[in-house]
Amino acid sequence: MRVTAAAERALRGGHPWVFADSVRDANRPGQLGELAVIFDREDRFLAIGLHDPDSPLAVRVLHTGKPVQLDDAWWRNRWLQTRQARKGLFDEGTTGYRCIYGESDGFPGLVLDRYGETFVLKLYTAAWLPRLESVMAHLIEVFRPGSVVLRLSRNIQELVQQKFGHCDGQLLFGALARNPVIFLESGLRFEADVVRGQKTGFFLDQRENRQRVEALASGREVLNAFSFSGGFSLYAARGGARSVTDIDISRHALDAAKRNFALNHDIAGLSSGRHEVVQADTFEWLEQNERKRFGMIILDPPSMARRETERAGAIQAYGRLASRAAMMLGKGGVLVAASCSAHVTTAEFFEAVPAAVRQARRSFEVMETTGHSADHAARFPEANYLKCIFLRVS
Repeated sequence: MRVTAAAERALRGGHPWVFADSVRDANRPGQLGELAVIFDREDRFLAIGLHDPDSPLAVRVLHTGKPVQLDDAWWRNRWLQTRQARKGLFDEGTTGYRCIYGESDGFPGLVLDRYGETFVLKLYTAAWLPRLESVMAHLIEVFRPGSVVLRLSRNIQELVQQKFGHCDGQLLFGALARNPVIFLESGLRFEADVVRGQKTGFFLDQRENRQRVEALASGREVLNAFSFSGGFSLYAARGGARSVTDIDISRHALDAAKRNFALNHDIAGLSSGRHEVVQADTFEWLEQNERKRFGMIILDPPSMARRETERAGAIQAYGRLASRAAMMLGKGGVLVAASCSAHVTTAEFFEAVPAAVRQARRSFEVMETTGHSADHAARFPEANYLKCIFLRVS
């Protein structure tokens, strides 16, 4: 393949994607999952990657720079590098974390998460399917899983089923004794629905922010909005919160939160504090309960901008949430606001939330702003989606 001048510059700068409209020509039509070799205008090797002829991302780059042979030894070394990159990050109290974060770990369109002895392989491109046997061989050799579950991005499920005979939630290796599976995070027990749950079964990326919440929760009445399965709530309860209220529109999520609390009944704090669940639309609930007061409010909604055209509306929505929450915080209360919308930039989010708190006529201090956890380290702009801000109001 040869690509446009702009695409050449992007590749030399380390960007891992070649868009279909950036391809100038190819010596022949490529097949799904085939290796595409890209040459520059001087006929010098530029990059090599996985070809996906039916995707807007025509090539997902595996290597740039000097030519290399992508043989079995090269692949094995890349797998070993990802394991080495997580070495020392977690002790025995954490058995749930990300082992491979797609392009940022040199595996474009592939994510590998661990939940105890169960590993979840999530694919965002069908280009990996022709080499799934090789992927599984290296995964088993390097990580020694008890079982491996395949999860597929929604947009490729039908193609993968028809062309390769694999389906979302399929067990690829080992035996799954139970689902949801139980894993540890910072000494807390959680369940993860690895077969049907969102993403790969749990939101591992908020681990470090949950730890920060625990450190700030003592003696507070805590509201966890968009609570999902109660991750922030368990940390707050262990941190000494007087009460924790979970709000989510999904009864299934709230039931999972109850089960997670039950899994940790023997841990100090989780049985002594009050835990309440409310099934409601968070926007409506905040508006209808503006006279309630809390010592900490956590806002961690699902992505509000799945495409660029939704960006402006998402920023406004984050602002409305933050403004409502700020009015419900008592003196010295803490607002924790997070965004997982990649189309909303870090700068935009960290500007929108304080502006909304000012609009609510609350003075405040920004305690801390955070980004990705170490096992989700982002190596290129599009991978940098998570941001969180901690404010104390007065």
